[in-house]
Amino acid sequence: MWTRFAFFAALVAIPASFAWAASVGPVRVQVVDERGVPVRDAVVELDAAGGRAGRITFPWRMAMAQRNEQFAPGTLVVARGSTVAFPNLDKVRHSIYSFSKPARFEIDLYGRDQTRTHTFPIAGAVALGCNIHDEMRGYIRVVDTPFAGKTDANGYVTLANVPSGSAKLTVWHPRLRGPGGEMSKQISASGNHKVAVRLR
Repeated sequence: MWTRFAFFAALVAIPASFAWAASVGPVRVQVVDERGVPVRDAVVELDAAGGRAGRITFPWRMAMAQRNEQFAPGTLVVARGSTVAFPNLDKVRHSIYSFSKPARFEIDLYGRDQTRTHTFPIAGAVALGCNIHDEMRGYIRVVDTPFAGKTDANGYVTLANVPSGSAKLTVWHPRLRGPGGEMSKQISASGNHKVAVRLR
């Protein structure tokens, strides 16, 4: 009796696992401006059902260097609660600060080959500057979803393992016209999508 029950349970479990596997997949998004020109370094986020289980991690380093008196990368996507490293690779000293609501902070002057860190517990966009070099601008987008990334030179980003169904898509860019530099819309979380945004 128990053998037959176990066999029946296995038969039931197999299609269920296949159904789960088929319910996730990649979503490819292209961001363009009003003229159809691809927008680079736009942050794309998907708020999908079941997407926040466990700790959120991304494959890229949680680091923003200062190199040639610029932030590198210029835009960084991090999960809420992440600690970001700020290595100074320049010969000059830097002093990083932000007045953005999600993270108001200031890091005192530090020199070449030194690193400072800061933790970002609140989701949102953080604009960075340097007290010594006014022309330096960097951006950290703190997200609360594992389905996030920034667009490449052709305006594309691919988000992996997204559960199928309706999802809220949010696009952020420092020059985007809209509250907080972002726009949102509901989409079907599968296949390819093109989003047109208005830039300043």
